[in-house]
Parts: sequence; structure tokens; C-alpha cells
Amino acid sequence: MTSRLLQRSLGSPDYDGIRQALRDGTSTPVISLRGLEVRVSVLPLFTHDGRQAVRVTSTEPLTHVLVDADSATGSDVTLLVPEHDAPRVYTLESRDDAGVVGTARVTVTPQRRWTVFVVHHSHLDIGYTDPQGTVLRHHLDYLDAALRLAEETASWPDDARFRWTVESSMPALRWLDARPADQVESFAAHAREGAIEVTALPFQLHTEACSTEELYRQLRFTTRLRRRYGFATRSAMHTDVPGAVVGLVDALGAAGVRYLAAAHNWAGRSVPYLHGGEKLTRPFRWRAPSGNELLVWFTDTPHGMAYMEGNTVGLTDSYELAEDLLPRYLSALATRGYPYGPGTFGWQGPDAPREPYELDVLHLRVQGAHADNAGPSIVPASIARRWNERWAYPRLRSAVNSDFFEHVEERHLDRLAVHEGDWTDWWADGLGSGARPLGYVRRAQSALRAAETLYAIAGVDASEAVEAAYDKVALFNEHTWGAANPWEDAEEAGDSGGLQWTRKSSGAYQAQDDAADLLHAAARRFAAALSESGPAGDALASFAVFNPGTAARTDVVRAFLPRDVVALDVPIALVDTRTGETVPHHEEVVDPDEWPTRPIGRHVEAVLRDVPGVGHVRLDVVPGREQAPEPAALGGDAVIENEFYRVAFDVREGYVSSVFDKAAGRELVNADAAAGFGQYVHDRYATAPHFNHLSGHVGAHDRTLLGDRDIGRNATVVRARRTAVGEELVVELRGKGVDWLRVTLELRRGVPRLDLTYRLAKQGTPAKEAVFLAFPFAAGAATAWELTGGVGGPGVPRVPGSAEYMLPIRHWIAFEDPELTVAWATLEAPLVQLGTIHMPYAPFPPTLDEEPGTVYSWALNNIWDTNFPAQQQGETTFRYAVASAAGAPGRRLGELAAAGLTEPFVAALVTGGPESATYASVDHPDVLVTSIGRAGDERVVRLRSLAADPVRVRVRVPGLLAARVSAGLDHDMEPLDVEGETVEVRLPACGVAAVWGTCA
Repeated sequence: MTSRLLQRSLGSPDYDGIRQALRDGTSTPVISLRGLEVRVSVLPLFTHDGRQAVRVTSTEPLTHVLVDADSATGSDVTLLVPEHDAPRVYTLESRDDAGVVGTARVTVTPQRRWTVFVVHHSHLDIGYTDPQGTVLRHHLDYLDAALRLAEETASWPDDARFRWTVESSMPALRWLDARPADQVESFAAHAREGAIEVTALPFQLHTEACSTEELYRQLRFTTRLRRRYGFATRSAMHTDVPGAVVGLVDALGAAGVRYLAAAHNWAGRSVPYLHGGEKLTRPFRWRAPSGNELLVWFTDTPHGMAYMEGNTVGLTDSYELAEDLLPRYLSALATRGYPYGPGTFGWQGPDAPREPYELDVLHLRVQGAHADNAGPSIVPASIARRWNERWAYPRLRSAVNSDFFEHVEERHLDRLAVHEGDWTDWWADGLGSGARPLGYVRRAQSALRAAETLYAIAGVDASEAVEAAYDKVALFNEHTWGAANPWEDAEEAGDSGGLQWTRKSSGAYQAQDDAADLLHAAARRFAAALSESGPAGDALASFAVFNPGTAARTDVVRAFLPRDVVALDVPIALVDTRTGETVPHHEEVVDPDEWPTRPIGRHVEAVLRDVPGVGHVRLDVVPGREQAPEPAALGGDAVIENEFYRVAFDVREGYVSSVFDKAAGRELVNADAAAGFGQYVHDRYATAPHFNHLSGHVGAHDRTLLGDRDIGRNATVVRARRTAVGEELVVELRGKGVDWLRVTLELRRGVPRLDLTYRLAKQGTPAKEAVFLAFPFAAGAATAWELTGGVGGPGVPRVPGSAEYMLPIRHWIAFEDPELTVAWATLEAPLVQLGTIHMPYAPFPPTLDEEPGTVYSWALNNIWDTNFPAQQQGETTFRYAVASAAGAPGRRLGELAAAGLTEPFVAALVTGGPESATYASVDHPDVLVTSIGRAGDERVVRLRSLAADPVRVRVRVPGLLAARVSAGLDHDMEPLDVEGETVEVRLPACGVAAVWGTCA
């Protein structure tokens, strides 16, 4: 009694409730009198001798007779009639011992002959149900069981043999490395013959948290499986996460993958069917700007967990339950847009207009139990065996993932809808729940590109260490960010929130440390290689200043000059060896009395002009006439400026009141906006913490749940100074949700960019909250923004049903008008809302009037109730940049503005070497060299295009003798003609390529 009381009191119905809703929705009451009800369902269920089924249920056992057809006794009976190709009316008589209690006219309609591919897998949450290590060990055990079941059922009818799809390949890779050779060979044999399939994604990713290079590198194992074990990776599965970046299409294509099975868990937090999702058919072709396509199967439901679809209809419970529910489910798919109505999974949103499913073939996922991380079960295969013996249709096939796609591709490809662009994720807001470790991971992504490039230039193949660091980055970007109940701190199961987040976040910090270690070592390898290539000269010391970005640029460099190289009391000057000119610099001394635990010397900061992209300039340290000048205090008006901008800060109100572009003669700040430029905004919501999935059951149709909104104001000027490099203003504010907030504004001489750094000391609280930083531009709507593997914009297609109220970007957003282009960039914080701040609960209404030119950086939040951390605290840094230029294409200016954050100059202490060098270059301004690597004796120059159309680009690599090109991985290499150290490469729109070259 107690369990029923609790179960019936909660918002989400149990399985019995969901299944009863399906029964009720697929049957018609035909007789009702004196408490008796008889319901009839015409089902797509056919016998081998050509009859079709009519199911009759009654509230008490009766004898049900379809006159001139069939009869049976019971409260749930299946009657058989001849198969019809047109509607036929029958008379139903329901009788008890006394005679006929009621009659009805029943119309039997033609039904589809379905083929159902039952795809057995386990949804991998690395955590959630147990600590991460426990979960992964269980998944290795599951592969042991899957192998046994595949062998035990090898003699069964082909459609019924146990087949297993490894949804996320990481457990399979670990299993192959951990098991004896005979088991490994047996596994590989089953994979080659199609009884086991390893799919392409190593785990289920928040793909929008991935860099483009990271996404491609996570698919590199597909080559290993093909070469070592002899089976191909043909398909991918994307489970739970409702959305994926457009770059996934090209990345999977480069790995030889053509099929993607997506099944999303809306968890009530999203309403795709109110934003065009009703146009997204279950099978469709997903096309990238490059023209590459994936054939996608999309299992969805407007309110619930689509990837539990097969379990819902009984395929892991019993044959009897499956026979009851599966035909009803197919009937529902064929007659209405969604098989379940509103409220079935707890979310009480409106029903969705949608056309019924049109094909007669179905991809039906099933797991061994109704749970994430569930193991394999013989039950689905046993049901298929018994089913096919009794019924001709639906035909059940125990299948691996790609079996379904090959069937559809052969029979239905031309009739499928084509959808293009980004499939914007509805769960991306969860990234803001771990802002500090996410920031570390995003810094690591940038550092790894520079580190590998410097290693490669130095002649070192560091790919193994770099890929291991990328794997750690990707593991943080895996979609399981916490336990089922993340606020708990038990040692096992779904309450192990403390343990799970400790491991998850420490992985991010370790990834950043590994990336920093690699960059640290790579810079010294690079320096050693340069020092060997030229004389030391007469300088006290030298720095090779390397620009990891593609475009030549003027920017700030920070270098450390140890006191054992040049004593602290020796005045120095910096000389640009290309011109012989002295470069003004600023020094910060590391005093041994203040910092005895750190290397002693001086941090040197300077602005170096026109450093070539993917190249270096040598900066000599020579004796100076006097010590570097001390910073000069600025006046008390909180204004800084350089040749390009004049920036004013309103101390009382706590925001930037003006960013004036001197060259354009134009103010960049919208002074009439609801929020000030750079203003700290803290929202608190009137929902309770520590209730699992509460946010999935909360609807917000106005601002009622916005409990409180506050801003940071009454700033104190901490520092306002001018150095030889530029001007800097540091202010400190107070605001709700933080102990303090420190804002640093910087303008450097010669650098056309404003840098803003926000450092805050976050208070931890379980109360539901969010922090925004507002950037209202005096501009129209944003025209372009960077995505993983693409560029978005208001005119760029998106997959129907994509999230509209928020946007996860990589690094930049551009605003363009005929007179001026403005770019805004972020390093650590990818979530933005454009034009307004929305309520974080479905259907996500706005809380402010729309301002097209305003970017709200959604820096952090804790609005989730499960899977993501329940609170966050500690010192956290967010960095931003703003740039403007007349007539500049938005994509190019956006990338240039972001480069100061994502591609900082690297200074390496050298004892000689050339004055300047370029290590790779391209002749198209929309094509980037993202990194250079080594593979044996070859250099690998990785390219990414921002262009909306295909481009041809000439790539120059000094000493290039022979070259070939691939689409990102080492598949499908094509030879290239080398002319004068240069090759011509075609890149598709927003596409990638890798040039593999042998150099002298």
C-alpha cells in the first residue's frame, strides 16, 4: 500500500500508467452499460495464414464474438479475421452465461505489415547510476555476457539470434585490451559477421563542448578496429543528449560512418515540437554545409525518454506483455504524430501537431532493464523467436544498429526529408553548471593545438601524449556530469553525487594540467631546435615569439626572463630583430622575499607587431639604459584608451558606459539597453532544490518563477594605470551570489581589441540561480557565430526542433552593418542568449523586451535537478574580447577577436635562430591552420574553413616534397601535386582537411 501511495502521488507515472495510457489511446469503447466497458483495437498483427487481429478487452470476462469470423472468452482476447485491403464492418457480440450483453459495429481497417528491427544496447552513462569506475567495469562485464549470448544463440533462426550493439565504443576498446586472445578473436569474429556492432562515438558527448579537432580525434579508433580486428565501424548512436553540432556530420563521415541513430531524453526540459520539431521525421537525411550527409533515425517523444522505447512496450519483460503493447504502439505511430499523449511522462505541455509515421519499418531500441547502464538480456531475442513463430507481421528482427539503416537506405532513401545545419542542443544549459572545470577544459583545447604544433616544428611526434590529453578533455565533455541525485554524497549508486563530481571535475583540471605541461615542454623543444639553427649573437637572451593563429597579427606577448639568465638589477631593452627597433615593455618582478616558492625573475610584457601566422619572430633582450618604467596612475575618471578605443566605466552603476571606436567615430555600446555593458546579472528562481527531475515537471509561462534579479553595482577602483604596453582598469563590485567580483579592462597600444576579464568568488548554494554578463551593442541582430565544425547565423539552416532560447557557441559572435562590423568573443563561457534573458523552464518565455544587439553570456547556473552538479563555488574566471572594423567580414573579425584569447602568443627562451619564420600558410582568409602534427616522418597540417561556400586554398609548408590530403582522419588519402613547397587543396563549405606532407 505504501509504495502505491508514494507512486501515485508523484508527478511522473510509473510504467503501468504509461502502458495503460497506450492501451487507452489505441482502443475505442464500443459497449458501455452498468459498469461494463468493452473496448476494441484493430491492430497491425497478422498470422502466417493471412489473417489479421482485432483485440477486444472488457472489464469482466465475457465471450466476444465477431460474427462470421472468430470468438474467444476472456477479458483480453485477440480475434482473427481475414486480411482486408479496404475497411470492412463486423458485428461484435459480447456475451455472458445469460446471453448477449451488448453488440457493436466494428470497422476493421487495412493495417501495415511492419518490420521491426530490435536493437539491443546499453545506454552508457559514465556515472549517474554508480561511480564512474563501477559503471565502466559493469560495461566490460556486459560484453562478456553479450559474447556468451551471441554464441549460445548462434543456432537460432537468424531473425531471433542475440545481437548486441555497443552504443558507446569506449567499453569495447577497454574490453579488447583486457581480455585473452581467444575471447578477443571470438568477439572480432562476431563483429565481422554482424552479431556484434561497435558504434563510432566513444561515449555520449555534449558535442557543442568539443572543439572541432577534438571531435575528429575521438573517432580515430575506427582505423584501429578496421586494421587490427578486421571489422568496420559503420554507424553511430547518439543517446540521451537532445541535440548535436553540425560538425558531427563531417566528423563521422571522415571516419567512414554514414548512419546515426539518435534517441533523445527530453526529460520535460525542452519543447522541440513547439519549435519546428514536428517537421522532423523519424528517418531523415542530415546534411552539413559541406554536402556530406548522415542517414539519421530519430526516436523521439515530446515529453519523455525516447531511448527507453522498446522497454516501454514490454520487450524486456515478457512475450505476453510485448504481444499486448507492441502492436498498439505500431498502431499509434501509424495514426497520430506521437504514440503517447501529453502528461504521459509527467510534463503537462500541449500536444504536438504532427503527421503520423509513414514507413512500415521501425528502429526500436531496447535495453536489458528500464535503466541507464543496464546489461544485456536474452529476453528480447527470446521474444523475437516466439513472436516470429506465431506471427507473420510485425516481423521482429534482433538486429545491430546498421542493419536497420541498410534496409531503409535500400528501400526508402529517396523519399526521406533532408534537413540541414546545426541540431542545437536543448541540454546545453547544463554546461553552465560546472563553469570552472569547463573553463579549464576550453583552455586546454587551445593549449593542445599550440603544443602539438610546436612539437611538430621541433621534429617531435607527440601525437600519443596529445591524444591522451584530448581523451581527458573529451571525457569531461561526456554527457554525464553528475549522479542521479548529485546533491547526495554516498559511496555507491545514484546517490554518489560527491564522489562522481570529484572525479568528473578533477578530470577537467588534469586535462588542463596535461595540456599546460605539453605546451611548457613543447616550447622548450621548439626553442632548442631554433637555437641549434643559428648563432646566439650578442644579446643577453632572446625569445622566439610564436603565433599559433593563422593570420598575422599585432598582439601582446608575455615572457618570463629568469634571473639566472639576466640578473634582476640589470636594465634590459627588447629589440625586434626584423627591424632593429626597440619594443617598449613592462616588467613584473617575482621577488624572492614575496614568492620564494616560484621561479625568480621578471615577467616581461610587450606588444609585438605583425607576427606571422603559424610563425615566429625573434625578440632579443639587450642591455638597457635604465630599468623599465614603473606604471603611472591614471586619473580618477575610470577611463582607459589607446589608438583605437576610448573606454569608460560607470563606477556607481557597475558597468562599462562607453566603448568608443575612434576610427569609426562610433559608440559601440547601446546606452538605452536594459542592462549595462559588461553588467553582472544574478537571477534566482522560485523552485526548490534537491528534487530529482523537478525542472522537467515545472512549466513557466510568465515571470512568476523568477524569484529575484539583482545586478552588481557600486564599484571600487582597485587599479587604474598606464604601462609601456597600454592602459588597464581594475574595479571590484559586490553582488548577490558572489563574495566579490573583480573586472579588468585592458587596452594595449597597437592592438585593436578590448579585453575584459571577470574573476568572481562564487558562493555555493543549492538555491536555483544563474549568472549572466550583459553585452548590449549598438548594432542590429547578430549575423554569424562560431559552432563546432560550422558557422551559424540567422539565415543559416538549423535542424527543425533545435533549441531557440539559448545558443552554445565556440568562441565568437559577429554583428555587421554597412558601416561597421563588431565582434564579441569568449574563452571560457560558451552559453549565450541573444536579445533577452529567458526563463530556464519550458517553454522558456523571455523576461525582458527583445534587444537584437545584446549578448547575454550565460556564465553559470545550477537549474538542473539531476545529472548536473547541484551547486558550484570557488574562484572562477571568464575572459571576453571586443573588436570592431569597418567593412570587415564578420567571420574573419570574429576569428581575429577570439585569437587573442584562444591563440595567445607563446614565448620561448632561445639562444639564437632566425629572426622570423613561417611554418605553414594559406592564401585564403577564411581558412585556418588549426594545428600541425607529426605522424612518423610526415607533417600533418590541419585546415578548417569558415567559408559558407567551397574554396580552393594554396597551402605552403617549407621544405614540402610530397603530400596527400584526407578529410580529417587517415582515411581515403588522395595524392597532391607539390609545386614550390605548395599544394592546392579544396575544402567544402565549413569543412576540414588534413595535408600529410614529407618535408626536407
